[in-house]
Amino acid sequence: MSSDNDTFHAPPPHLAARFYKSSNSSAYRRKSSATSSRRNSLSSHHSSRSSRSAHGGPYSTHVAQHLRRASIIETRKARLADRAAHAEQVRLRAAMAKAAPRTSTTSEERAIAAQQARERFLAQVASNCAEEVKRAKRVAEDTREKKAAEHLKLKEDMQERLAEAERRRLVLQQNQRRPRTATLPSVEEKKIMPRAWKPRNDTEAANVIQRAWRRAKRRRVGTEFLDLGLTLENIQKTSFEEVGSLLSQDKVLESTSKLLRLYGLQDDAGDSTAEKAAVRTFLSAFLVLGHPAQVFSKEGEQEKDLIEKAKNLFISFDPLLTSLLASPSTSQLESLSEAYASFQTAFIAWKDRDSSVLLDTMLAQFVELDAIWQSVKNDKDGHVASDYREGIQQNQTLLLVRLKRLAGTDRAMKMIKEAVRKSRKANARKKPVGDAKPRAAAHPTPDASAPSLTPIEASVSDTSADAITGRKVAPLLPDNRTIIHELAINKEYRIDIKPRTDMRENLIREVSETMRQGFESELGDLFVIAMAETIRGKLLSLVVPGKSLHTLISESLDTSMITDQVKMGAFSYRQFFSFMSSLLPKICAPVRDAEVKALAEDSNEDPIERLARLNYIIDLLSIDHANFSLQMNAPLLLKEATSYEQKCFANTFGDRPLVRTTQWWRRAKKRAEEEMARRSNGSTSSPALRVTADKIYMQGLVDLAVAVPEVAEADIPETLDLDRARINRIRTDMLRIVVISAILLTAKNLMRRDVRSQWKEQAQRMWDLPFEDMQAFIGAIESRYALPPTTKTQLSGTIERILLDGRNRQVTHAVVKVLLQKIKTHVYTRLSASSSEERVKAASTASQVLSSGGLPEFVVHIGAVVDELQKVAEVDREAHGKWYDSVIESVSKDEAVGA
Repeated sequence: MSSDNDTFHAPPPHLAARFYKSSNSSAYRRKSSATSSRRNSLSSHHSSRSSRSAHGGPYSTHVAQHLRRASIIETRKARLADRAAHAEQVRLRAAMAKAAPRTSTTSEERAIAAQQARERFLAQVASNCAEEVKRAKRVAEDTREKKAAEHLKLKEDMQERLAEAERRRLVLQQNQRRPRTATLPSVEEKKIMPRAWKPRNDTEAANVIQRAWRRAKRRRVGTEFLDLGLTLENIQKTSFEEVGSLLSQDKVLESTSKLLRLYGLQDDAGDSTAEKAAVRTFLSAFLVLGHPAQVFSKEGEQEKDLIEKAKNLFISFDPLLTSLLASPSTSQLESLSEAYASFQTAFIAWKDRDSSVLLDTMLAQFVELDAIWQSVKNDKDGHVASDYREGIQQNQTLLLVRLKRLAGTDRAMKMIKEAVRKSRKANARKKPVGDAKPRAAAHPTPDASAPSLTPIEASVSDTSADAITGRKVAPLLPDNRTIIHELAINKEYRIDIKPRTDMRENLIREVSETMRQGFESELGDLFVIAMAETIRGKLLSLVVPGKSLHTLISESLDTSMITDQVKMGAFSYRQFFSFMSSLLPKICAPVRDAEVKALAEDSNEDPIERLARLNYIIDLLSIDHANFSLQMNAPLLLKEATSYEQKCFANTFGDRPLVRTTQWWRRAKKRAEEEMARRSNGSTSSPALRVTADKIYMQGLVDLAVAVPEVAEADIPETLDLDRARINRIRTDMLRIVVISAILLTAKNLMRRDVRSQWKEQAQRMWDLPFEDMQAFIGAIESRYALPPTTKTQLSGTIERILLDGRNRQVTHAVVKVLLQKIKTHVYTRLSASSSEERVKAASTASQVLSSGGLPEFVVHIGAVVDELQKVAEVDREAHGKWYDSVIESVSKDEAVGA
């Protein structure tokens, strides 16, 4: 037993594994790993069991597991080392690829090509889709129009059927037969009372009452509107003025408002102003269809569209008036609402465009009247202001009312103030910048009791330069007669320095060249003496005799002393120019200080150029002195202007016959008689159609000024010789006006624009363009409006023909002829007005007449020409009245002898 007890028997391996595993689980347990596939395999498990069974104990099993674990750890370390090496190689390859220069590979090129191909494909798809959309819209529009036409046809057929049914019903009622029992003997029968209808509840009773009330209201409103007689037949038979007064009556407006409210075209609780506007818009459809010629100034696309929408409105409106008792269907109300909304939108768009043109026209009329008043308000001696005041105020009041009605009170007043301010600023005489009063000028005190006056003592001329160059030199200042004539026409007249300066520059250049040639040929001494004498004479004319400056100039620039110095060779240019630099600031006006200072600081050593510059500065001082004298003596000169002109004219022509004036009068008389015969159509009973001396004179003046070619000397009468430059300038302006207006009028017609619209910006740009540059004229129009190719081609051909007339100063194009004739008629109408009322009326309607005639951009310019010709006529007839009387008498005698 003891031996048995001492002997150790090992349990079977599978039982020993269980015991040792449960007892040593904390020391030998390991976590399962997905990467260790060998421990979980059947072979590993079998190996473990076999080793435990072979060695026969738990110790051997422990050693085996420890060895196996060490092997697994080493394997893992080796695997991790391999992974780290591989990752390092990948990192190095990535760094090398990143550091290497980047080049476009084939894949990138393919990607770019694919992107481009995709974009091209998308663009093609978009274009195809756009075409499909356009085609679908066109098909939908055709379908809509076809359905509308079918609906309209069905509506007309239904109306005809209803009318036929109504007619048949009336015929049946009139021809109704008697009942058969009417011929039988009357039998006493018991009267049966008809059964009275009773509503089942209050709701049904209320519905019946409401239907009856609506029917009665519909009948009352419709009957009230029909009693007004507003049908297209009656509107077309009535005059436009009568229709306008009828539609403005309160009764008509109230009845129409009720009718629109009945059919849901107007809200019950709307604004009174908006309500009246909607009513007037609806009633305007009668005027549009009844009197389109009076409503529209031209028949354009917008006007045609408005007429078409007005027709659609009446097509939808008439069936509702014919059946007043029947309740309108939903489709009828929707059709009427759509037609009314479409007409209202088109009418508002047309009215906005037309009202803008009317606003511009009426503003121009208001400004024209204001300009007339500004020109005559200071004339109190001739009572011209009192004659014009009432007419101008009356016309301006009417224009103000219309402007307020169109644009509103605040906007109208703002527009009027702005337009009048711009007009007065443009017409105001531009005062010279700085003080133009010469320092050495005297302070004259005009004496009103002086019996006579010599206007300007003498015109400055270069007598010495005349002797040097051997040619006649034009005077620096105009002669006295010209100055007095210009001053009588324009009280603010001053001698313009620019054209005189340009003329003098050519002379100075020629004198300088002559002096250089003289110095080269040893004749320079004569030129120096002549120039010094000329400068001395000019300077003495600028100072007051007896004063210190007069004495200084006379002694310092003594001709004999300068001659002796030149002969002895002692003449010093430096001292001469130094003396001039100290003298001129004492004589000149403050406005010339900068130019005189520049002359004094001139470092040019060439004496000839400095002499030319000095001569130019002295000429400026001479003109300043003449303008100052003219300004101071203007009131006295104006008093004697007529007598002085008569005296000069008598000295020039004496008793010689005025041949050119006589021929001019004959042509004017013949032209006036032809014009009056054309207007009168054989009737001479009206005083306005009689040919008077005033109308003959104005006809001749208009034919002389409003023309295109340059005026010939034989065409100007002797009495208007002083106005030759003015007439040529007006003719040049007329040529510009008709050429530019013809181009703009053609463009407006081709682009279907209103001829009354003002394209002032384009006209201003074209004014300074040469007639040879056709593309510049087209570019002026294209700067604001896009021209389609066909329109541009047509316009280019027309512009080329019109500009050819401008280059040749002739009138062959039809549009240019018409415009020139309209300007002539307008100018003659305004000039021949005999009374102040006629003048005010002609001036107030000038903008409307010229705008409707295709000249809206040049209303102000033509008005200025009219004013200038009016003043020329007044001065000419006042100065040469007795000569005109003799010419009229001579022409009458010749006509009597010829008869």
